[in-house]
This record gives sequence, C-alpha cells and structure tokens, in this order.
Amino acid sequence: MTIQQLKYVIGISETGSFNKAAEKLYVSQPSLTSTIHDLEDELGITIFNRTGRGVTLTNDGHEFVSAAKQVYLNFLNLAEKYGENSCIKKKFGVSTQHYSFAVKSFVEMVKHFNTDEYEFAIRETKTKEVIEDVASLKSEIGILYLSDFNRKPIESLLKTRDLEFHHLIDCKAYVYLWKGNPLAKKKFITFSDLNDYPCLSFEQGDGESFYFAEEILSTEEYNRTVKANDRATMLNLMIGLNGYTLCSGIICRELNGSDFIAVPFRDEDDKINRIMQIGYITKKNFTLSTIGEKYIQEVKAYLEI
Repeated sequence: MTIQQLKYVIGISETGSFNKAAEKLYVSQPSLTSTIHDLEDELGITIFNRTGRGVTLTNDGHEFVSAAKQVYLNFLNLAEKYGENSCIKKKFGVSTQHYSFAVKSFVEMVKHFNTDEYEFAIRETKTKEVIEDVASLKSEIGILYLSDFNRKPIESLLKTRDLEFHHLIDCKAYVYLWKGNPLAKKKFITFSDLNDYPCLSFEQGDGESFYFAEEILSTEEYNRTVKANDRATMLNLMIGLNGYTLCSGIICRELNGSDFIAVPFRDEDDKINRIMQIGYITKKNFTLSTIGEKYIQEVKAYLEI
C-alpha cells in the first residue's frame, strides 16, 4: 500500500467517478483503475461498487476511506513541516458550536497565512455536525463543550467516531442579553428573574438534540422558548423580544457588538454543577497541521490559557 494509492482512493470517493478522479489527479483512467484493482487485491476487500452511473463505496470501502483520509492528511501535515515546499493548495477547516471566540481566533489565524496558498473554512453549526465534520475530516478541528449532563452521551459518540476531546477551559454559566433588557443592570441573575423573558437557544434538530444543546442549562423547563440557527438571528431576537441565552460568558465584542452583555447566573441549588468544559476535538492520534497548531494557539491566547 502506498500514499499514492490512498490519494487515488480518496479522489475517487470524493468525485464518485473514475473518469473525474483521473482528470483531477492528472492520471490516465486505465492506470487509475489498475492501481485500485491492485490495492483491492492486496487488501482482500472491494472498496468501490462500480455501476454505469459511477461508483459508490462498499461497507468496507467506507471504513477504509475514513482511515485512509486520516493517514493521508497526517502524511501531508508531516510533509508540510519536514518535507520540501509543496505547490499544492492546502485545505484547513474548523467546525464549531456558536462561539464568537472561535471565529475571532480563526480570523487571527488566517492573518498569518497566504490565502493564495490555503483554502480556509469555518463552520458554525449544530453540535452533532461539529462531531461528524471532524470524524469525516471535513474539518481538522471541532470546538464544543462538555458538562455533567451531556458528558456521557457526547463522549460515547466521540469514541464511536474515533475522536478525542482536548480540554481548554472551565466556565461558569452566564446570561447573555441585550443591554436594554431590564435584567441587564443586575449583578447576577437567577431562574426566577428569567420567568418573564423568552429563552433563546440554537436549534439542534430532532432525535438526540436534548444532549446536543449548546446552552448549559438546557435541562430546565422554561415558560417560553425560541430557537434560532445562527448567531446574528439570536442577537436580533435579544433586542426584539428581550430574549436571553445561557452561555460561557466568553464574548467577543468585536464580532457581536457592544450592545450585549453577559451577567453571571446564580443557581438556587448549590449542589448542581453548572460548569462548561470547553475544548476541541480531533481524530485520535492525528497530527495537527501547521495551520491547526496556529489556530489552537490563537484560541488559547484569546482565552488567556
């Protein structure tokens, strides 16, 4: 098995066609087909189902391509650090829950690289999609949090996807709201204070969304709830409805503006642990690229770790 064979397999899986992959990889179609046949014979599995409409991955193929992507990206990352300069345009992606510090750190990281040489992507998305993006290596890094409530199901999902969680910082709960909200001037806010205001949360989809909520106090019952799917809409709802959301208190005013504040939340039950453990996820035994290392450096600098 060679790195070139892994590259060819990944190319075919992404294009869904031997012909398209051959064009993209600058290799003849017969040579590409022969290389894949040799690899399948060596491994003793069938990677692709061939049809008149193109190719699809077999069950063995899905498992193999997932492993091949990790090996190939590790190879590229090592080659970038220790090998000769490459003219290949490198890709780097981050998937994250809706944290302005993650976006701000991404902006600062990009400033250190030539965008002509790199293709960057940041995705603020649902919790499960953060996990799936990193599992499929669509993104190299994912940003999310664990708590006493969601830890067991999230860690179980990470394990099945061959991912690991890297702890960054512990945060207490804060109430995030518009500065014109009547509660904005309070030194701290309790649940009873929030009864007359709508709770805003990020939509997570159906099924297991209960455990994927981005808000630390999602297990509580609220008189009124309104869901949004992006940060801009959430901020508009804070103004228009005097709504609030529950967060880590780590706010980037440069991105969110100065019209919003985070007020400490005071729990009426001292026995409940409301700590958010914010961190990042990667594939297990994955070598971060130079860009990935720089991104984590920027995150740590912003969080003052």
